[in-house]
Amino acid sequence: MTEKSHQSDVDFIRALAELLRENDLTELQVKREYGEGDSLNVRVSRGGPPPAPVQSYVAPAPAPAAAPAPASAAPAAASAAPDPAEDPNAITSPMVGTAYLQPEPGAASFVSVGDKVSEGQTLLIVEAMKTMNQIPAPRAGTVKRILIEDGTPVEFGAPLMILE
Repeated sequence: MTEKSHQSDVDFIRALAELLRENDLTELQVKREYGEGDSLNVRVSRGGPPPAPVQSYVAPAPAPAAAPAPASAAPAAASAAPDPAEDPNAITSPMVGTAYLQPEPGAASFVSVGDKVSEGQTLLIVEAMKTMNQIPAPRAGTVKRILIEDGTPVEFGAPLMILE
Protein backbone atom coordinates (compact mmCIF):
# COMPACT_ATOMS: atom_id res chain seq x y z
CA MET A 1 0.00 0.00 0.00
CA THR A 2 1.41 3.40 -0.90
CA GLU A 3 1.87 6.29 1.51
CA LYS A 4 -0.90 8.21 -0.26
CA SER A 5 -3.47 5.43 0.23
CA HIS A 6 -2.20 4.94 3.78
CA GLN A 7 -2.92 8.60 4.55
CA SER A 8 -6.33 8.21 2.88
CA ASP A 9 -7.09 5.28 5.21
CA VAL A 10 -5.98 7.30 8.25
CA ASP A 11 -8.25 10.18 7.17
CA PHE A 12 -11.11 7.70 6.65
CA ILE A 13 -10.64 6.27 10.15
CA ARG A 14 -10.54 9.77 11.63
CA ALA A 15 -13.82 10.59 9.83
CA LEU A 16 -15.38 7.42 11.27
CA ALA A 17 -14.25 8.37 14.77
CA GLU A 18 -15.77 11.83 14.29
CA LEU A 19 -19.04 10.23 13.11
CA LEU A 20 -18.98 8.02 16.20
CA ARG A 21 -18.58 11.06 18.46
CA GLU A 22 -21.09 13.30 16.66
CA ASN A 23 -23.86 10.68 16.78
CA ASP A 24 -23.03 9.52 20.32
CA LEU A 25 -22.47 5.94 19.14
CA THR A 26 -20.50 3.34 21.07
CA GLU A 27 -19.20 1.38 18.10
CA LEU A 28 -19.27 1.14 14.32
CA GLN A 29 -17.73 -1.24 11.82
CA VAL A 30 -17.09 -0.61 8.12
CA LYS A 31 -15.52 -2.58 5.29
CA ARG A 32 -13.97 -0.48 2.53
CA GLU A 33 -13.44 -2.28 -0.79
CA TYR A 34 -10.60 -1.11 -3.04
CA GLY A 35 -10.73 -3.84 -5.62
CA GLU A 36 -10.50 -7.56 -5.97
CA GLY A 37 -8.84 -8.98 -2.87
CA ASP A 38 -7.97 -5.53 -1.51
CA SER A 39 -10.07 -4.11 1.32
CA LEU A 40 -9.88 -2.35 4.65
CA ASN A 41 -11.92 -3.55 7.63
CA VAL A 42 -12.28 -0.91 10.36
CA ARG A 43 -13.97 -1.18 13.75
CA VAL A 44 -14.08 2.02 15.79
CA SER A 45 -15.39 2.00 19.35
CA ARG A 46 -15.26 4.16 22.41
CA GLY A 47 -12.68 3.25 25.03
CA GLY A 48 -13.24 0.51 27.57
CA PRO A 49 -14.62 -2.98 27.23
CA PRO A 50 -17.73 -3.49 25.12
CA PRO A 51 -20.90 -2.91 27.10
CA ALA A 52 -22.45 -5.96 28.71
CA PRO A 53 -25.76 -7.08 27.27
CA VAL A 54 -28.66 -5.51 29.09
CA GLN A 55 -31.09 -7.95 30.60
CA SER A 56 -34.36 -6.91 32.08
CA TYR A 57 -36.77 -8.84 34.19
CA VAL A 58 -40.31 -7.82 34.88
CA ALA A 59 -41.73 -9.55 37.92
CA PRO A 60 -45.29 -10.71 37.51
CA ALA A 61 -47.80 -8.73 39.51
CA PRO A 62 -48.88 -10.58 42.63
CA ALA A 63 -52.37 -12.02 42.42
CA PRO A 64 -54.94 -10.64 44.82
CA ALA A 65 -55.09 -12.68 48.00
CA ALA A 66 -58.88 -13.01 47.92
CA ALA A 67 -59.34 -14.24 44.35
CA PRO A 68 -56.97 -16.09 42.02
CA ALA A 69 -56.24 -14.47 38.65
CA PRO A 70 -58.09 -16.00 35.68
CA ALA A 71 -55.98 -18.33 33.56
CA SER A 72 -56.61 -16.30 30.40
CA ALA A 73 -55.09 -13.14 31.95
CA ALA A 74 -51.68 -14.72 32.53
CA PRO A 75 -50.65 -15.07 28.85
CA ALA A 76 -51.78 -11.51 28.10
CA ALA A 77 -49.65 -10.11 30.93
CA ALA A 78 -46.64 -12.21 29.97
CA SER A 79 -46.69 -11.25 26.28
CA ALA A 80 -44.71 -8.11 25.61
CA ALA A 81 -44.43 -6.18 22.37
CA PRO A 82 -42.13 -8.12 20.04
CA ASP A 83 -38.72 -6.65 19.34
CA PRO A 84 -38.69 -5.27 15.75
CA ALA A 85 -35.05 -6.32 15.38
CA GLU A 86 -36.14 -9.95 15.81
CA ASP A 87 -38.80 -9.69 13.08
CA PRO A 88 -37.67 -11.68 10.00
CA ASN A 89 -39.37 -9.06 7.80
CA ALA A 90 -37.38 -6.16 9.28
CA ILE A 91 -35.38 -4.02 6.88
CA THR A 92 -32.18 -3.08 8.72
CA SER A 93 -29.69 -0.30 8.21
CA PRO A 94 -26.64 -1.40 6.21
CA MET A 95 -24.56 1.39 7.74
CA VAL A 96 -24.26 4.00 10.46
CA GLY A 97 -25.72 7.36 9.56
CA THR A 98 -28.86 9.48 9.57
CA ALA A 99 -32.03 8.03 8.06
CA TYR A 100 -34.37 10.17 5.98
CA LEU A 101 -37.84 9.11 4.86
CA GLN A 102 -38.02 11.85 2.19
CA PRO A 103 -35.71 12.68 -0.72
CA GLU A 104 -35.52 16.31 0.50
CA PRO A 105 -37.16 18.44 3.21
CA GLY A 106 -40.81 19.15 2.45
CA ALA A 107 -41.08 16.43 -0.20
CA ALA A 108 -43.41 13.44 0.02
CA SER A 109 -42.08 10.36 1.83
CA PHE A 110 -40.62 7.54 -0.25
CA VAL A 111 -43.15 5.14 1.30
CA SER A 112 -45.91 5.14 3.92
CA VAL A 113 -47.44 2.41 6.06
CA GLY A 114 -49.69 0.28 3.87
CA ASP A 115 -47.88 1.08 0.60
CA LYS A 116 -47.13 -1.82 -1.74
CA VAL A 117 -43.53 -1.72 -2.91
CA SER A 118 -41.63 -3.58 -5.59
CA GLU A 119 -38.18 -5.12 -5.29
CA GLY A 120 -35.49 -2.45 -5.69
CA GLN A 121 -37.82 0.48 -4.96
CA THR A 122 -36.22 3.11 -2.69
CA LEU A 123 -37.65 2.91 0.83
CA LEU A 124 -35.54 5.65 2.44
CA ILE A 125 -32.03 7.07 2.41
CA VAL A 126 -29.24 6.88 4.96
CA GLU A 127 -26.74 9.72 4.95
CA ALA A 128 -23.28 8.54 5.90
CA MET A 129 -20.23 10.78 5.67
CA LYS A 130 -22.16 13.35 3.58
CA THR A 131 -23.22 10.69 1.06
CA MET A 132 -26.89 9.90 0.50
CA ASN A 133 -27.31 6.11 0.22
CA GLN A 134 -30.61 4.84 -1.14
CA ILE A 135 -31.97 1.83 0.75
CA PRO A 136 -33.90 -0.37 -1.72
CA ALA A 137 -36.62 -2.89 -0.93
CA PRO A 138 -34.98 -6.35 -0.94
CA ARG A 139 -38.26 -7.88 -2.14
CA ALA A 140 -41.78 -6.89 -3.14
CA GLY A 141 -44.26 -6.48 -0.30
CA THR A 142 -46.31 -4.12 1.83
CA VAL A 143 -44.89 -1.64 4.34
CA LYS A 144 -46.30 -2.82 7.67
CA ARG A 145 -44.45 -0.48 10.07
CA ILE A 146 -41.96 2.36 9.86
CA LEU A 147 -39.77 2.14 12.96
CA ILE A 148 -37.87 5.43 12.66
CA GLU A 149 -38.65 9.09 12.26
CA ASP A 150 -37.22 11.34 9.57
CA GLY A 151 -33.71 12.55 10.52
CA THR A 152 -33.10 9.77 13.07
CA PRO A 153 -29.49 8.64 13.65
CA VAL A 154 -29.22 4.89 13.03
CA GLU A 155 -26.58 2.28 13.73
CA PHE A 156 -25.52 -0.63 11.57
CA GLY A 157 -28.17 -3.36 11.76
CA ALA A 158 -30.83 -1.12 13.35
CA PRO A 159 -34.35 -2.06 12.23
CA LEU A 160 -35.80 0.66 9.96
CA MET A 161 -39.12 -0.75 8.82
CA ILE A 162 -41.14 -3.96 8.54
CA LEU A 163 -41.92 -5.15 5.02
CA GLU A 164 -44.36 -8.05 4.64
